[in-house]
Amino acid sequence: MSSLLSLQNVTRIYEQGERALTVLNHLDLAVRSGEAVALVGPSGSGKSTLLQIAGLLDTPTSGQVHVNGEEMSGASDGKRTRARRKYMGFVYQFHHLLPEFSALENVMLPQMIGGISAAKAQARAAEMLESLGLKDRLHHRPGKLSGGEQQRTAIARALITDPLLLLADEPTGNLDPVTAEAVFGLLLRLTRERGMGVLVATHNLELAKRMDRTVNLEGGTLR
Repeated sequence: MSSLLSLQNVTRIYEQGERALTVLNHLDLAVRSGEAVALVGPSGSGKSTLLQIAGLLDTPTSGQVHVNGEEMSGASDGKRTRARRKYMGFVYQFHHLLPEFSALENVMLPQMIGGISAAKAQARAAEMLESLGLKDRLHHRPGKLSGGEQQRTAIARALITDPLLLLADEPTGNLDPVTAEAVFGLLLRLTRERGMGVLVATHNLELAKRMDRTVNLEGGTLR
């Protein structure tokens, strides 16, 4: 399996006045096509920082980041933005849906930004949401959806552009246990069906055990 994501000797240091805080320390990580990797570690260990660097939302202080074979750690903002649109989908603990738009419109938007016509984007968004059990909720705004429905809409939005790599930061952390189980199972099934590389930060060790591999972030390095 080829590596969709490769972090090599990555270090991230934040300057705090006269102090330097090392969050990631010479870290290596690879996520391959068709592989689901769980990222675990205590709060404050740097899981979100690692995901931000993997998702090209932050740059490492040193080291290299390759996405689908392209070296991205020194890339321009424009190239990084294009790579995110082309290769990646994101799911967060809080769904970050646009409150003024319906579920259908929230899933249409990433496609239209990518140049797909409104008619085609609407048809694809409706099909995706219906496949996630939201047929009767297409025209509801996020405030009228349950937590599980909101997160399923966020998953649809992340997957609608057929990304090669999915990054998720505590995607079930804001849900009750029963809903979390259902949403995680759905997310895992969809990503396996599509053969994507998946990196999920989670505190839920039982859910992590269902993934192909677990890496533990502690002291700035993976164990």
